Amino acid sequence: MLIERTNKEVIIRLPASVDTTELQRLVDYLTYKEATANSKASQEQVDELAKEVKKGWWKANRDRLIK
Repeated sequence: MLIERTNKEVIIRLPASVDTTELQRLVDYLTYKEATANSKASQEQVDELAKEVKKGWWKANRDRLIK
């Protein structure tokens, strides 16, 4: 593995043998960290939003999943 920093980005080079599923999970986490880096939301606000999203998802998918 090689980590290189330029003026505008950090470049991580990995061998082709790296498990892409685990790598995708890492990329998803880093994307989340980047997206939330400047958030001023409290954990309670985040939890409430997650609850609302899950409720909406269930309403939209319930009929498809329960037959």
